[in-house]
Amino acid sequence: MTAARRGVSVRLASLPERRQEQLQDAGLAVALAAVNVVSVLPYRAQLHPLWLALLLLAGQALPLIWRRSATVGTGFVIGAARVGYDKIGFGYAPLPLGPAIAVYTVFERRGPVLRAVTFVLVVVGVTISLASPGHSEPYEAIFQGLIFATAMAAGVLSRAKRASLHAAQSRAERAEAELDHEAARAAAAERARIARELHDVVAHHVSLMAVQAEAAASLLPGQPAQARQSVDIISNTARQALTELRRLLGVLRGPAERPATSPAASLTDLGAVLAKVREAGLPVDYEVTGTPAELSPGIELTAFRIVQEALTNTLRHADAVQARVTVAYEPGYVTLSVADSGPRRPEPPARSGSGFGLAGIAERVASCGGSLTVGPSTAAGFALSARLPVR
Repeated sequence: MTAARRGVSVRLASLPERRQEQLQDAGLAVALAAVNVVSVLPYRAQLHPLWLALLLLAGQALPLIWRRSATVGTGFVIGAARVGYDKIGFGYAPLPLGPAIAVYTVFERRGPVLRAVTFVLVVVGVTISLASPGHSEPYEAIFQGLIFATAMAAGVLSRAKRASLHAAQSRAERAEAELDHEAARAAAAERARIARELHDVVAHHVSLMAVQAEAAASLLPGQPAQARQSVDIISNTARQALTELRRLLGVLRGPAERPATSPAASLTDLGAVLAKVREAGLPVDYEVTGTPAELSPGIELTAFRIVQEALTNTLRHADAVQARVTVAYEPGYVTLSVADSGPRRPEPPARSGSGFGLAGIAERVASCGGSLTVGPSTAAGFALSARLPVR
């Protein structure tokens, strides 16, 4: 028996919501009609004709099958059956549960106009019923008034609760949509940040390797020792590039994987970058002015990447004789300047690549709230100056 009931419950739960409501209303209507009929059977001798009394009793309950789909019509039919039963004077009437449920449904599902009309009809119907034969007891008016007042109040409360739940659901959906939007924006910003980091790492190290490869090719076969030194530099640069790529891409691993971490690059690491650039054949002067200030980690990384990218552009495009890097500290700000002295040949080589270098620098400066100045310098060279807040 338990397994059978469980199977019925599962089948009912799988039905559409509208179908479940119809079955629930049908069960309620049939059960209430049976209660109405059974409750008057002991007094059947007083009910003439019996068939009409039973028909009106069933009519006070069976229309509840359609109480959700035809609320007004259902209430009118049930109310008419109840008033007709009392007006005929059958002598014994069961509790008006069917009419009370119909009134509850109207107050729960319909607007203020229909609720007001229903209230007036209830008052008129109860008055007619109480004026009929067999309803002379004063407590009947109080009893029926309490029943219908309770039904109306329950309908209003249920309507308010449903509206509150709907509003809460709408707020939750809006909040979820906003969270999804913010998550998408954060993911886009993170992708852009990773793209900038990848560009800086790859462009810098690959440019150094390309310069050293060209140098090695020009030195072979006449100067094998110098060519070997260039090849060693290429090897070391490639290993450093792989290390930085592993550190950067570690953030893209799944949560089950624990990525290896290392301190973010900062201005204190510029020495290694300058040494690589000098080994690639570009002399670089480095100067620090002012009192060094403690920079926030984000500003430190941005400053390092700006200098790295500027020197990479100089190596790739300028064919410069010499470069100069200046880090100037002032209250609240740090200014990074990278300038070259101009090309070795009268006409510099044609630029190559997609031009993401300066665009990436501009994005980094803007993200920190700084300012960027780029353009020609003296002696046909090129200069870049970025002013960043220390915090």
